[in-house]
Amino acid sequence: MPKNHKCSRLHGHSFRVIITVSGPVDPVYGWVVDYADITSAFAPLHNLLDHQYLNEIEGLENPTSEILAAFIMDRIQIPCAKVTKVTIKETCTSSCTVYA
Repeated sequence: MPKNHKCSRLHGHSFRVIITVSGPVDPVYGWVVDYADITSAFAPLHNLLDHQYLNEIEGLENPTSEILAAFIMDRIQIPCAKVTKVTIKETCTSSCTVYA
């Protein structure tokens, strides 16, 4: 990244993570997976990432939103559903999506 780029200096973000899953709809419950199961599956990653200096986490030495989305995609597992994409929203108008 060029030294004169505004993101070249250490700075923080508040990210919104959107995890999208696919799978068959359960005929009894009417869902692919309970959203609570997605939250539980993401919890260990949230604990690893929340309020941390991401550059110090192995695999996130260059923590762009794209790399962060891929990092999450590679690590999240949800029983009975396939994670098909992970979206990272940096701002209301800036986001990126990584697909499985």
